[in-house]
Amino acid sequence: MSYNSTLDSFCGTPFWNSTATWYTDNPELTPCFQQTVLIWTPCLYLWVFAFLDLYYIFNSKERNIPWNILNITKLLVTCLLIVLKFVDLGVAVHLSSNGEKEVYNANYYSPVIKILTFGLSATLLFYNRKYGMRASGVLFFFWLLLVVAGIPQLRSEIIDHKNLDDDENVKYNFISYMVYYPLIVLMFILNCFADLPPKDTPYKYQKNQCPENAAGFPSRLTFSWFDPLALTGFRRSLVENDLWALNPPDSSKECVPKFDKFWERSLKKRELSNGTKATYRKTSASVNFKPENEKKPASILPALCLAFGGQFLFGSILKLINDILMFISPQLLKLLISFVKNDEPDWKGYAYAVALLLCAITQTMLLAHYFTRMYLVGMRIRTALTSAIYRKSLRLSNSARKESTVGEIVNLMSVDAQRFVELTAYLNMIWSAPLQIALALYFLWAILGPSVLAGLAVMIILIPVNGLIANRVKTLQIKQMKYKDERVKLMNEVLNGIKVLKMYAWEPSFEDQILQIRNKEMHVLKQTAYLNSATSFIWSCAPFLVTFLTFFTYVISDPENNILTAERIFVSMSLFFTMNVPLGFLPFIIVSAIETSVGIKRLNKFMNCDELDISSVDHDKKEPSPIVIENGNFTWGEKDADPVLKNINLNVPRGSLVAIVGAVGSGKSSLLAAMLGEMNKISGRVNTHGSIAYVPQQAWIQNATLQDNILFGKPLQQQSYNNVINVCALKPDFDVLPGGDQTEIGEKGINLSGGQKQRVSLARAVYHEADNYLLDDPLSAVDSHVGKHIFDKVIGPAGLLKDRTRVWVTHNVSYLAQTDLVVVLRDGQVSEAGSYQHLLEKKGAFADFLLHHLSDIEKTSPDELDVLKQDLETKLGTEFQNKLQRARSLSESTSESEQTPAGDRAGSVKQKTPDALTQSDLKEKNKLIEAEKAETGSVKWSIYKHYLMSVGVFASVVTILMNLILQVFQVGSNYWLAEWSSDSKIIVNGTVDRAKRDMYLGVYGALGAGQAIASFFADLMPYLACWRAAKVIHELLLDNVLKTPLQFFEVTPIGRILSRFGKDVDVLDTSLPSEASDVIYCTFEVLGTLFVISVSTPLFLVIVVPVGLIYYVIQRFYVATSRQLKRLESISRSPIYSHFGESITGASTIRAYGVTDRFIEESESRVDHNQSCYYPSCIANRWLAIRLEMIGNFIIFSAAVFAVLGRNSIYPGIVGLSISYALQITQTLNWLVRMTSEVETNIVAVERIKEYAETEQEAAWNLEKGPGATWPETGALQLEQLTLEYRPGEPALRDVTCTVAPRDKLGIVGRTGAGKSTLTLGLFRIVEAAAGRILIDGVDIATLGLHQLRSRITIIPQEPILFSGTLRSNLDPFEAYSDEEIWRALEHAHLRAFVQGLPAGLRHEVAEGGENLSVGQRQLVCLARALLRKTPLLVLDEATAAVDLETDDLIQKTIRSEFASCTVLTIAHRLNTIMDSTKVMVLDRGQLVEYAAPQQLLNDKNSIFYSMAKDAGIVN
Repeated sequence: MSYNSTLDSFCGTPFWNSTATWYTDNPELTPCFQQTVLIWTPCLYLWVFAFLDLYYIFNSKERNIPWNILNITKLLVTCLLIVLKFVDLGVAVHLSSNGEKEVYNANYYSPVIKILTFGLSATLLFYNRKYGMRASGVLFFFWLLLVVAGIPQLRSEIIDHKNLDDDENVKYNFISYMVYYPLIVLMFILNCFADLPPKDTPYKYQKNQCPENAAGFPSRLTFSWFDPLALTGFRRSLVENDLWALNPPDSSKECVPKFDKFWERSLKKRELSNGTKATYRKTSASVNFKPENEKKPASILPALCLAFGGQFLFGSILKLINDILMFISPQLLKLLISFVKNDEPDWKGYAYAVALLLCAITQTMLLAHYFTRMYLVGMRIRTALTSAIYRKSLRLSNSARKESTVGEIVNLMSVDAQRFVELTAYLNMIWSAPLQIALALYFLWAILGPSVLAGLAVMIILIPVNGLIANRVKTLQIKQMKYKDERVKLMNEVLNGIKVLKMYAWEPSFEDQILQIRNKEMHVLKQTAYLNSATSFIWSCAPFLVTFLTFFTYVISDPENNILTAERIFVSMSLFFTMNVPLGFLPFIIVSAIETSVGIKRLNKFMNCDELDISSVDHDKKEPSPIVIENGNFTWGEKDADPVLKNINLNVPRGSLVAIVGAVGSGKSSLLAAMLGEMNKISGRVNTHGSIAYVPQQAWIQNATLQDNILFGKPLQQQSYNNVINVCALKPDFDVLPGGDQTEIGEKGINLSGGQKQRVSLARAVYHEADNYLLDDPLSAVDSHVGKHIFDKVIGPAGLLKDRTRVWVTHNVSYLAQTDLVVVLRDGQVSEAGSYQHLLEKKGAFADFLLHHLSDIEKTSPDELDVLKQDLETKLGTEFQNKLQRARSLSESTSESEQTPAGDRAGSVKQKTPDALTQSDLKEKNKLIEAEKAETGSVKWSIYKHYLMSVGVFASVVTILMNLILQVFQVGSNYWLAEWSSDSKIIVNGTVDRAKRDMYLGVYGALGAGQAIASFFADLMPYLACWRAAKVIHELLLDNVLKTPLQFFEVTPIGRILSRFGKDVDVLDTSLPSEASDVIYCTFEVLGTLFVISVSTPLFLVIVVPVGLIYYVIQRFYVATSRQLKRLESISRSPIYSHFGESITGASTIRAYGVTDRFIEESESRVDHNQSCYYPSCIANRWLAIRLEMIGNFIIFSAAVFAVLGRNSIYPGIVGLSISYALQITQTLNWLVRMTSEVETNIVAVERIKEYAETEQEAAWNLEKGPGATWPETGALQLEQLTLEYRPGEPALRDVTCTVAPRDKLGIVGRTGAGKSTLTLGLFRIVEAAAGRILIDGVDIATLGLHQLRSRITIIPQEPILFSGTLRSNLDPFEAYSDEEIWRALEHAHLRAFVQGLPAGLRHEVAEGGENLSVGQRQLVCLARALLRKTPLLVLDEATAAVDLETDDLIQKTIRSEFASCTVLTIAHRLNTIMDSTKVMVLDRGQLVEYAAPQQLLNDKNSIFYSMAKDAGIVN
């Protein structure tokens, strides 16, 4: 059969012949079809898609790939092809002119079209080379299409040639085609490789370049260029050096300017649209300006869309094609089923199988590249936003800076910008989901008619139901977070106060409190588990309900005509399955989009904040003085706020030293800020020229080495560096620090004392060699002798900076005489200014200021005073004496409460390096804190075993059984459908057998109901099992940590223990259960699928094993690599945020030094580094997806091929079943690997918890044969040759033997480190005796349980530690005493009046660490605790400087009266408190050197005790 068409005359032969092509065992395309469609299609493709290549060529920034074998060969072959086609054309013309045979139009058109198209491809080749495009996808597909489209003609030519008679000549066409075809195959192969890198490139490539650029197009399609990294990750743990540099177009250098360009535009637009719209009213003749706050903020969204929309659109097109392709496989399935039913030639079956495979492969590729595009766009948006936020934060004005905390700004960066990355990938679902649903409905309607609506109704009803459940889950999550925070906060307090807890034996009470919160948390989690199972129940019901209802409606609505055939059933089922995904996704996407829009609002608000006015400070070089302020009025707030500085007139001559003095809050620091342009200038003029160095009052130290902090980005010049260190008195500090000037400084300079920070900050300024120095009281935190050294060597008239201009805010009166100019500020105004002598003679504000300071200095440095006193006496005479008297009496009253501040060095470490130790040994020795083990590689089986044991064997078995039952039901119900569709006996004499039909429907319904119920339990069981495991594991951890000896807490940072209780327990609670349940479910689903395919086509079993092996190998490769990449990514993420937080706090310093650009670069390089860790992990996901889906596609293909092979022995229903199952497997496989890798990553939490749940324990808390109920009765104490040591072989106390009689008062004294505190620790068995023993009332304490011992001794500890909770629970956590007893204890502790004055009384809530009570009150609470217990033995570890004298007296009095009948051991730091004790024990270097009554020791002038008393000024 041929139908006539214009093409017939064009070719001279029929265009289409169905008999030859379709209804035959040996299909053949007509020559005309080959000459036209098969040639025109590839050519048309190239002409249409060449614009894509052109787009890339125009946007490429690289030039000139060198000529090489590859591109020369390509060009030559293309030229050969053009020549060949010219010859073809010539032959056609020749034949026509000779009139040998008729030549039709097609014979002319075909070579001409090819000549033009090959010409185009050659042009593209040339320009791709010139513009640095190393691999062209357009050309690759062009040659691929040509090769594929050429196959039919190749076959025809060969068959024609074979059919020739022997004596006939070979036809020209045959020879021409035999030359042409190998050439296009060669071109296709050449296009599989990438060209060399271009010579001219604007990009600087760092370390190892990303292999993507050097990869050929097929390798890019399948992500094979990722293989080497996957291999490395499999062999060993990846490290940062294995990762590639970021592709230049993804780096900050490219993304940021792109975004900036459009952002600037939208800001300008805003300026125009908000341009002060002045409205003029005739009536009032006034002009109204639009107020500031009514301005509409510029939005970042348009800027983002314009900058990164192109890539996004390209991705969306890929997604669209993929969505349309999704509906081809159900149609192919329909054809396959009808193929098995009817008698059709075999080749069609294979054609369908191949079509299914091709369709699936195309979808796989499209999706993978769609996601890659989307993640890239997300990454670029994040880079651009992070940088924009960072730069904005360095320009914020002060009023804007107050609106948001550092934490909030960091959140913008870490949360809101991150949301974009997560959303971009799924944003397209907003249009894609409705499209998929609409298409599915369209096809379903064609198969089942209006019955589809029944199924659709179910789906639509379920959406709000799910919404409700999701909302409820969200509220529960918030609740759970609240409990978790409470629990971790309490845990934090317990760990901070663990020493006190152990000494009081209070652990059980706190363990109970924590477990109470934990139980609430577990209750919430249990509810969540039930809700989640309900969701899963709905989701597993939904597909079944939908199909059941649809089929039910279909069969019932028209019993005669509507018969369920295999095609109808399985095609509609696969369509319903397609609809399921978008329906599930929609609510999730909408929520996510709403969250992102909230994020955009917050970002907009921040990005539109006011900025500092750069023009407020002029830099006019003609001005003679470097710093000038004329009539300046400045404020910190908005322009209309009250000025903080008023009428400032100041002229700082070049090279002078200007001191700015004034009372606290008079505006000294603000004056410096005004010079730097940090304040809002209301009026006046400020002019500075020359570079500036600034030392702020609060030193700002970066988290870097000390040397980097001083160099601050300048190159190191050793000589001047050493000089700076010497003059700033840093040399001795560097000698003490473990790593010298290479010591890492923690965040905010945490491991430096205040004075050290201040001197580092000063050294930075001095090293900077600026013209002008603004110093904000740099000597406030240093000792006076260090201060003198720095003033003389740096600031003063003979210092290093003597030729520079210095503006120096100070409280240090003694150096004022050496300054050139003194400016006195009072209430934000310059009250007087002039030289020191000049001001003294005026007897004005300055003289008052000096007097005020004199009385303060008298106490601290008497020697500096005399000079000043004389100065003042000469100028002020008798008046001076009276004023000084008055000032003295004022300051006396205040000084009693403040102990004199210890020198700056007291806080830092005093130790000289012994020469014998090398530097590295020293570092190890000083390292209290062990490095945390990062687990690498895979997790050991013992961990899984440990987890399963916590889950419980019974629960595990039940879970697996339930999943098995679920699969049985699922497979069963689908099998039943297959049976039903294949039952030929259901139709009797043309009418449907109703009874049989109802039987089929009924059983199908029952199986579905079983499936739904089983799914509920299959989901609930793993949740409940894991829930129980989480409970058990947390209890074990808590119990164990509380029973760990105190030494463990001294070498382990609290944060590390807390992260076990916080992050890791959270993983056990929330992540592991859902992941574990997913893994089990997916595994069974895959097994079910394989089972179905194998049963329907037993041949399939042959490929199960090899496919399984390949799958396992890929999975191992991926899991190993992906886990390491995730770790690297999260490690590289925190530096971005810490650097950011640091920069915000130091913004004024960064601006003052003018190093903003360097910091922006630093921030961008950190972002780039993080992205270079994130990019490979995105690629790893796609790499995996493509490989797994290929396995899935292969399974689909095999199922189809085996169905074709066994077509005679199987029912069409079974074919439908096996292939519709195979079509689902790709997604399941993908998810299974993802989840297994998540489980493997998260099971590490179990490992980390297990590590701390198995630390060594201290002795048992309670023993059976405990002491009597009344022990100890007298409190007599004996030490027999007691030796205590912290580390084996280094005793802290050696051979101490002594006896303390009952009711004795014993004072223990000794210099620091003599072993005083060690003795108390031994008494409480915090440290166990290494030798000897301690007896209390004749009982060896080593034979008791720890709590039996600790609860019978009382201690008043050195630091008063309180816990959050009520005041009552702080005194009596076990509720062992009545209220009267507690009130009595409070009365004796002098707290009764205070507590009665509180509105809540005993129920008063104490804040964390007792913050809402003064230190003295806390000390008294500890005293009340002791009074409440009142045991015959009291240990008093005397508080050092924390308590004021009054409280101290109270405590001493109470102890003397209330504990008169007890044995009291006092560890004294101030000798006067133990002068009246019965005996004194003097310890020195861990040995008992003197033991006698205090008077007796004082009489012996050679005793150590006497020399200590002499130092303390007790004896003269």
